Amino acid sequence: MGKKFKNKDLAARLGVSGTLVSLVLNNKADQQGIRKDTQEKVFMLARQMGYYDSLQLKNESSPAEEKPGVLGMIVPSISDPFVIQITPYLQKAFSSIGVGFSIVTKDPDDQRYDRLVGAFKKFYSGLILLGDAADDATIRALRTTDYPFVLLEKPSRNLRLNAVSTDTIAGARLVVNHLDKLGYKNIIIVADHRSSATDTTAIQDIINAIDQKPGISRPVVVELDKRYAADEIDSSEFEEYLRPPYRADVMIIMNASLVYPIMTLLRKKKLRVPQDIAVVSMEEGTGFDLMFSPVTCLRKPLSSISTKVANMIWSEVKSSGKGKFKRQVNISPELIVRNSCGTI
Repeated sequence: MGKKFKNKDLAARLGVSGTLVSLVLNNKADQQGIRKDTQEKVFMLARQMGYYDSLQLKNESSPAEEKPGVLGMIVPSISDPFVIQITPYLQKAFSSIGVGFSIVTKDPDDQRYDRLVGAFKKFYSGLILLGDAADDATIRALRTTDYPFVLLEKPSRNLRLNAVSTDTIAGARLVVNHLDKLGYKNIIIVADHRSSATDTTAIQDIINAIDQKPGISRPVVVELDKRYAADEIDSSEFEEYLRPPYRADVMIIMNASLVYPIMTLLRKKKLRVPQDIAVVSMEEGTGFDLMFSPVTCLRKPLSSISTKVANMIWSEVKSSGKGKFKRQVNISPELIVRNSCGTI
């Protein structure tokens, strides 16, 4: 049996009075004018500290609503490396507050998907929209009914929405500072044409960071468009930049899915990594540390992102999507330096 729950312990953790905790847990907070965000913090920590478990042992129920139900996450693709990486962290974050969690892939048929958005409201208490799943039509449909949702890796520059994203500006600075320290001059930025619209802001962040470094030339941006069998890349799209007059000495790859095909292509061209050309990925991929030249990359703060998303969507559900506090949180990634771009 776990440690017995005590109001004073929760109050000490939050830095509030025991009376305030008691009012919130007994559903009297609104009458006393206790702020909604404070109530949300009390409920969240009470769940984590076993408050509701202790009630079940006593065959008692809470005057306040206990659970927000099941939460869903809509993703563009279930095979997205980021989805695979962050799912265990999200499951852990939601299980700690006693909430169910489910993943749904966005239907490529727009009309059928539009009908599903209405159905989601019946099954899920709230939704997390990842990346391109947060299209304008979906956001508009959810907002009109005050449905609780949070954007993940989809900053909203024009609307006041809850969103949690990796800080692309901080990530760009980490990479560019690293390249400048190593003395690299000529850079190719490589992106996948299929995701270039999503990458536009991140690419511009890299260019802006490079502009602050007088020792680094203006980068060349290449969008890979042609693919062959087994996802093989057409080298003609950037091969001209691997030899004079430009002669790139480092390649920044925007998408983790491009790293292995490009590294394979460089080996076929007898180009050594990092001796002939260095490689940095703006995303971490599975097995990057096991490749022939382990890949330097940006690692997203998966644990911090998951905790922030869980707290944010839980708060939205508790306020029935009508919370006044809309937050856009950017969390800085970590640069993992490996052999593909570690030393000259």
